[in-house]
Amino acid sequence: MSKPGARWARFFRDLAMDLGLIFGSLWLAFQLVWEFQTPLPFGTFALRFGMPILVIGMLLLAWRGAHRINARYLGLYDFANLALVVGLLSSALVAIEVATEFTQSIRGLVVFPVLFGFLSLSLLSGLRIVQRQVDWQVAVSRGRRNKRRTLIVGAGDAGEMIVREMTRSPHSEHQPVGFVDDNPDKRLLTIHGVRVMGRTELIPQIVGKHNIDEVILAVPSASGAVIRRILELCDQAEVPVRTLPPVAQILNGEARLQRTLRHVDIEDLLRRAPAQTDISRAAAYISAETVLVTGGGGSIGSELARQIAQIAPANLILLGKGENSVYEIEQELMNEMGFAPTCVIGDVRDRASMERIFRQYSPTVVFHAAAHKHVPLMQGNPIEAVKNNVFATELLCELSARFGVRKFVYISTDKAVKPSSVMGATKRVGEMIVRAWAQRSETEFAIVRFGNVLGSRGSLIPVLKKQIARGGPVRITHPDMTRYFMTIPEAVQLILQAGAMGSKAELFILDMGEPVKILDLAKDLIRLHGLTPGEDIEIQFVGMRPGEKTHEELVYEQEQLQPTEHSKIRVVSNEGEVNFEWLKSEINRLQELTHNGEPEGLRQALMEIAWGKSEVPFRYAVIEDSAVPHEDRDPAQS
Repeated sequence: MSKPGARWARFFRDLAMDLGLIFGSLWLAFQLVWEFQTPLPFGTFALRFGMPILVIGMLLLAWRGAHRINARYLGLYDFANLALVVGLLSSALVAIEVATEFTQSIRGLVVFPVLFGFLSLSLLSGLRIVQRQVDWQVAVSRGRRNKRRTLIVGAGDAGEMIVREMTRSPHSEHQPVGFVDDNPDKRLLTIHGVRVMGRTELIPQIVGKHNIDEVILAVPSASGAVIRRILELCDQAEVPVRTLPPVAQILNGEARLQRTLRHVDIEDLLRRAPAQTDISRAAAYISAETVLVTGGGGSIGSELARQIAQIAPANLILLGKGENSVYEIEQELMNEMGFAPTCVIGDVRDRASMERIFRQYSPTVVFHAAAHKHVPLMQGNPIEAVKNNVFATELLCELSARFGVRKFVYISTDKAVKPSSVMGATKRVGEMIVRAWAQRSETEFAIVRFGNVLGSRGSLIPVLKKQIARGGPVRITHPDMTRYFMTIPEAVQLILQAGAMGSKAELFILDMGEPVKILDLAKDLIRLHGLTPGEDIEIQFVGMRPGEKTHEELVYEQEQLQPTEHSKIRVVSNEGEVNFEWLKSEINRLQELTHNGEPEGLRQALMEIAWGKSEVPFRYAVIEDSAVPHEDRDPAQS
């Protein structure tokens, strides 16, 4: 049979079934109202009521497209359509009774149409519900052989939505077997027919007993410690784990929920409780303002662009030296947010270019995120480090003061504390420059200092992943080395919050949690790839190099921290003033050494300024081997 012929056959079949149910409801209602002692014979009833109702019903069903309803996706809209058809049919029945003077009692005029409507709606809906269930069962049974038996960790909202999609989607790759949850109130409960089997500590036993193929962690708010514990239990059971992202935005779209499942990554193990941010604080000084972000294509700069774009600035200027990275964030903002930034390709060290930008766009808020960040690279290139991280910062502060910028936020790093590297020293001098200009300008300055951010280009984790993908070895400088870590979105949220608090170059310290041992992080990353550290992937210690520290610090001993209104932001309360004239003369000395091409003298002079004394604790050698991947870096991207 041709396809059009098949469609017409289905149409007439469905229409006949609907009309049969309508007539059956009409006859049954008639019998029930008169207690099976009907005042009319069947033939008269069929001619007087049956034929008109069937004709009207056929027209109404065709009008509302009842035959086009896909039973598998039956929803509230379809029930409303059927209810409208039945309501109109009941009204038509009343009209027929009045026209034929069949109004012997209130039973005939009221009870008969109401009962008919109830019966016909129940049968029409029931038929489609049965069809829906049969369709789902057939579709599910077809793919059941290839489905992975799945245990779900977390019997909350996310877990419920995952199970619902698994059970209703014929294309699902999973067959939910059970839940585990540590909430004692959920024990022995069932969700969509799937039972809560016990606590998470029973995962190894449940996996073995029920032949589980995969575990899904459906707790988007789970901390890194919780995820690590679940991962260890699943490792014992030798079963793979997938998880949901930490952000609960997945709850906005049920159909997309299962596609967000992914393998556990190292960021999950380092996950902390999300920062609670007050967007109104940032909006108060950003909304309707012209905002300039230097390093706009870098990790921090691009995330600043994403979050600032949501606060509706009058204009967002993204300044960067790399055209590709600036282009990528421009396209992302335009395509995903419908926001068009102003993109400028330029060098923050170029006075003429910067003056032109400030004169042309008149920015009122500046976020200075541009910097050379890699410790080993800058250790071997002090002239470029000083040009970009010191001279450019001094230039931007000067222009901000001259052109009336209202707010200037400087992104610093933990490597500015007791700097042992050229990069750290340049950032420390940058902090001093910002403080010095705050003392002689109406511009409100703020400094934000924090540690490493996860996932930036060229940072530790991407480097380790590449080493693992190559089969090792994984190279670590020292077994005791530790670093602070924070996600890029969280860091930027806190930068925006701190910017609202600062006015006179206050130094804000972001709460980075506890430092993470790099060796432990490398081992975790190897395990997440399904490999065994020391067996499948060798770990090598390459030794400390000039400029490196075993442990980073966020504050000096003499810096006294005070709480702010935000629980994850503290402020240094006892930062002394910086002698502007002295600092200016020291910067002139750096410029002279730079101009003369004296890297050794420049390196030593830089350290003297950063440490605030003429004799630094030790001298610093040039790094000659920069080929070994290195985890030290500044959070800001140029």
